[in-house]
Amino acid sequence: MTPTRIHHLLQRNRVEKPDAPAIKDCDGQVYSWAQYDALTEEAAQLLALQGVKPGDRVLVVGENCLALPVLIYGASRLGAWAVPINARMSAAEIAKITAHARPALTLYSSHVSKEAATHAGDATPVKTGFGALHMAPGHSDPEPDPEVAILLYTTGTTGDPKGVMLTHDNLLFAARASCWLRDLTARDHVYGALPLTHVFGVASMMMASANAGAMVELATRFDPARLLRALQEGATVMPAVPQMHALLMAEAEKQGLTRLENAKLRYVSSGAAPLDPAWKRKAEAFYGIPLQNGYGMTESTAGVSGTRNAIGDPDTSVGPPLPGVEIRLDAAGEDPTVGEVLTKGPHVMKGYFRNPEATAQTVQDGWLRTGDLGQIDDQGRLHIVGRAKELIIRGGFNVYPPEVEAALNDHPDVVQSAVIGRQHAGDEQVLAFVQLRTPGTTPEDLAAFAAERLTGYKRPNHILIVDALPAAATGKILKHRLLEAFGDRL
Repeated sequence: MTPTRIHHLLQRNRVEKPDAPAIKDCDGQVYSWAQYDALTEEAAQLLALQGVKPGDRVLVVGENCLALPVLIYGASRLGAWAVPINARMSAAEIAKITAHARPALTLYSSHVSKEAATHAGDATPVKTGFGALHMAPGHSDPEPDPEVAILLYTTGTTGDPKGVMLTHDNLLFAARASCWLRDLTARDHVYGALPLTHVFGVASMMMASANAGAMVELATRFDPARLLRALQEGATVMPAVPQMHALLMAEAEKQGLTRLENAKLRYVSSGAAPLDPAWKRKAEAFYGIPLQNGYGMTESTAGVSGTRNAIGDPDTSVGPPLPGVEIRLDAAGEDPTVGEVLTKGPHVMKGYFRNPEATAQTVQDGWLRTGDLGQIDDQGRLHIVGRAKELIIRGGFNVYPPEVEAALNDHPDVVQSAVIGRQHAGDEQVLAFVQLRTPGTTPEDLAAFAAERLTGYKRPNHILIVDALPAAATGKILKHRLLEAFGDRL
């Protein structure tokens, strides 16, 4: 059976391996492929009874638990569009998305998330085989487009929300590409801390696991202590973002561990961020396996490129393009080797929901304009040097925040850092916000450390030490909130 809709992945596994473990819920209960697929049938029946039609949007407000993938696949069975929303968003943010998506029905995973329960308010409670949820009716407003499977709203943005339309073909391609990149098989145990309300979690974790027939273990939210236990208890694959690694290693240090021992982990990834060579060596020494890197975004259904390096390989790129994916640079700045990354292929989104103007600006002749700045080396590997909108121009010179962050992150007391620019006296200043493992290191210490690694114009004008950096549910740092959170200290 060749899947053409995302729920076909489960149906295929139900036929081929009905009793094999498919998903481990956040409460520890394990479900087989036969049970998992049967629950999606129940979900589809529930949605149909509430009047959901093909092309309707179904909002699912929650955090990682069995209900989220079951409802996503259940919506697929009806030809409806699932709209997963992280419950930790504010009420105002969810209201904006709801107004834009105009769902026929909203469901809340109130049984595992106090935030979801709060958002549910006086919504109707409903007991299902996949959890005691709440639901609130909306208005059926079908969109006549059978290609779309999921509508994802981008995180960390300002202004009006943008709904990214991802098709069944997009998601099935991403699932296959992720399996190829990781050599994922039915024998694998994937640890799922990445939120299923984000493209990385949906495509590279949930869909990829289903494509391979591998079991995925869901964690309601990222907890470094729980992740460490899971790795010690048999997880083999850990898709992650850089901040998760930093926090995991800090947790291990608290427990007196310098490396991960007696684990079955065979694949670990770092997400889309340039890697400092010293930090990469430290992570590989901790895990005992290669630290792979990759690049993608919501509009590209997660995957654009990825590495398949051996341990100790000094490569810090995000790898060559995935099979079937094209990449080129639009170089228009002072350095002809640096340009905006453009990508083309079956991973490119359908477009932004009911926003043809934004779609036309972002997808041109099939090429997705990512807004990221990159370089391509002589081996065809992509290196991300920064966001076009985050580029800092100081004294006429380009400063790429990831390069400054890499220098600061190399300090042994630094967990993570974030660098932004700020207009000042006709120029731009470089501002650095740093989270430490333990108190003691001063801004002056960090400034001296950075001065040994960065040329003068790249060195931060101000370094602030903070308890925690504002972050999305994925762990991605929300740079647009830094000045709002800490501006009074500058």
